[in-house]
Amino acid sequence: MPRKFEQSRKLQKRAERYIPGGVNSPVRSFRAVGGDPPFLVRGAGSRVWDADGNEYIDYIGSWGPLVLGHAEPKVVEAVTAAAKNGMSFGASTSMEADLAELVISAFPAIEMLRFVSSGTEATMSAIRLARASTKRKYIIKFEGCYHGHADALLVKAGSGVTTLGIPGSAGVPEEFAQFTLALPFNNTDAVEHAFSKYKHQIACVIVEPVVGNMGCVPGSGGYLAALRLITQREKAVLIFDEVMTGFRVAFGGAQELYGIRPDLTTLGKIIGGGLPVGAYGGSAEIMKLVAPLGPMYQAGTLSGNPLAMAAGIATVTYLKEHKEKLYPQLEKLSAELVSGIAAAAKNAHVTICHNRTGSMFTWFFTPGPVTDWNSAAKSDTKAFGRFFHAMLDRGIYLPPSQFEAAFLSSAHTQKDVRETVAAARQSFTTVRSSHAR
Repeated sequence: MPRKFEQSRKLQKRAERYIPGGVNSPVRSFRAVGGDPPFLVRGAGSRVWDADGNEYIDYIGSWGPLVLGHAEPKVVEAVTAAAKNGMSFGASTSMEADLAELVISAFPAIEMLRFVSSGTEATMSAIRLARASTKRKYIIKFEGCYHGHADALLVKAGSGVTTLGIPGSAGVPEEFAQFTLALPFNNTDAVEHAFSKYKHQIACVIVEPVVGNMGCVPGSGGYLAALRLITQREKAVLIFDEVMTGFRVAFGGAQELYGIRPDLTTLGKIIGGGLPVGAYGGSAEIMKLVAPLGPMYQAGTLSGNPLAMAAGIATVTYLKEHKEKLYPQLEKLSAELVSGIAAAAKNAHVTICHNRTGSMFTWFFTPGPVTDWNSAAKSDTKAFGRFFHAMLDRGIYLPPSQFEAAFLSSAHTQKDVRETVAAARQSFTTVRSSHAR
């Protein structure tokens, strides 16, 4: 039975008077699936509540950072204690080194790091550092990978750009993007060709080792290892964008999972525990090029904000202390959820495929397999939209885009999974009957 959204609808109309589209990030918009988004007022554990009192099992988790669920008591306590001592100083605090030490302990490839306030800042800064290190101009990124909204990185980006059907972004001069080479993901030959064509001119390769912004699409086979070998051979910098995957697919991120050490790593999401944080880091040699030690300038008044540091320390400390139990639990429940919904689709004669790495996953409305942007783009987005709304009506809050990964937290339970699979069985019936018409 459809839920009531009167209050959310009123709030959306009000927001549209002051904010473009009524949202402060396009991924929050329901433009691709139709309707108005619920305005959330509270979260606890695996669940959220909207302004109309509707309750949902949440598989967005603030787009990844809430690996411990909403309002985890230890994180709330840490932020509250920090707030009592002051919101921001624009000066150093001991918590910055505390969180840096925790992060470095999980990532052997990182010897030093710099905190920033967002994933966009992290990737933008890492690329600038790679160019400073190599004294080269060109960068390689991959179609469907989203590395934030810096000008040169919006070339064939995934995420909201893809969802809204925008090929890039207005306001980005061609000259800004001319040194960005956008290649197909999971295609080693394309990378070899680019290095052959632009010999000694490519500063770095930046990649999401598990893409989360064209849906969940992992690097296949030996692809990531090949990127490591090619960049080492060509003396280019390999950047792993682990803004989503860091502390998510494993305690040490995708580089732990796949046994690969990139030159630079960008992080975000979980290291902020729900507050705005990003970071980039690598070897001491390359990081010492960052000002004030070196010539690569990057700054931020709110970088290392004490509230964000407190949330990050509480989150990462908890993950470190419980990693032996927590990550296997996430793996088990995520596998049950993804396979359960796949079985429900099969029983309803609805064609989908699915990708999952740890607690990141996507159901694609296409026969698949989905290994890159071209195969992801074959998804039936209208069928996805019907499924999305049918699930929302049944209290399941999924990303409102076929091209965004969903996330499970340690707060989710087997009861949540059973309720979600049951909702999917009913929802696929709706999708099938709508398709028949």
